[in-house]
Amino acid sequence: NQSFSQPSQQIAFQHYCQSLEQIEDRILQLDQEISRLLPEWSLCNLVCQLQALKGVGQLTAITLVAELGDFSRFSSPKQLMAFLGLVPGEYSSGNSIRPRGITKVGNSELRRLLYEAAWSYRTPAKVGAWLIYYRPDSVTQYSKDIAWKAQQRLCSRYRSLTAKGKKSQVAITAVARELTGFMWDIALAAQSSFSQQKQN
Repeated sequence: NQSFSQPSQQIAFQHYCQSLEQIEDRILQLDQEISRLLPEWSLCNLVCQLQALKGVGQLTAITLVAELGDFSRFSSPKQLMAFLGLVPGEYSSGNSIRPRGITKVGNSELRRLLYEAAWSYRTPAKVGAWLIYYRPDSVTQYSKDIAWKAQQRLCSRYRSLTAKGKKSQVAITAVARELTGFMWDIALAAQSSFSQQKQN
């Protein structure tokens, strides 16, 4: 327990702690409500399949699906990457064209989520106990296989870029861009399976 010499400091500290506990309780309640309502959503299976990927938890998957909707509207992974502003841009002046950083067009909140997910690939590839525990039971073998390919590729990609002297943020941006492609692959397979089930 933290203690302070001044009573006013102790009172302020206790109020801060109580506020933090209240916020954590609210977050827990909201998470429970989301988990309760998720099975009723028509896109629930897509949310579950995306959670096969390391770094993609339930809330991240829900946000991605809610914001992007039908992944098949993107004809290729590169189109989705461009939509999210994760592709390199260029600066044109007269006859010269110079490359610059990513375009950053589109939804900045989704880019933030992808960056956070990408940080999970800094460590060597493995299917740890945490991933097995939190991965939904409905995740298909196809999604698991793609997720493992993603781990092998992206963990290696991060180490390769940083070994070449690239800043960690640059490496993470590259990983986030490629992670988007693996998401697209899993999402299209999940949506195709759902469409076939509806037809049958």
